[in-house]
Amino acid sequence: MQGETTRITLLVAQTLEQLGIPYAVGGSLASSLHGVMRSTLDVDIVADMKAEHIPALVAALSNEFYADEEMMKDAIDHRSSFNLIHYETAFKVDIFIPKRRAFDQMQLERRRPSVITAEPEKRVYVASPEDTILSKLEWYRLGGQVSDRQWRDILGVLQVRAGELDLHYLRKWGGELKVSDLLERALKEAGKEHA
Repeated sequence: MQGETTRITLLVAQTLEQLGIPYAVGGSLASSLHGVMRSTLDVDIVADMKAEHIPALVAALSNEFYADEEMMKDAIDHRSSFNLIHYETAFKVDIFIPKRRAFDQMQLERRRPSVITAEPEKRVYVASPEDTILSKLEWYRLGGQVSDRQWRDILGVLQVRAGELDLHYLRKWGGELKVSDLLERALKEAGKEHA
């Protein structure tokens, strides 16, 4: 990862850590870190924010980001998402409040520190490779199964992390999320269906 994307992601992640908010970077950034690198126009972060975190988060980020307190409160109330927009670059950080379902909690429990920049070495919490695949499969289905970029991201993680993935976990949660058919198709395309 390079330049502004790295700096902006680190800034938000470090702020969440300082405020004691559990988070995991997901989306295309996670699939780039676990699989095949690609450019992205935004960063997705799952963050278990509460209403009491809003004033401190806004205060910490307001010099560099547009942050709407009402949008944050609404996202927390409805377990949805809000975004932070970096003034200088217009780069967007989408913050997803975890839904009240086991998979969303698992993503936060299974997150792992990942090096985001080497000089100096900095780490952020990133969704596991399995949870990144499952989330992308769910987004792929919700998007009408037409996004080549999402599908390539999924295959990239399956191929790069071959031999490391917990296929039992993938299949269990694939069933829970109703994406088993897509998972098996992706495993077949990645050459991993009999693993």
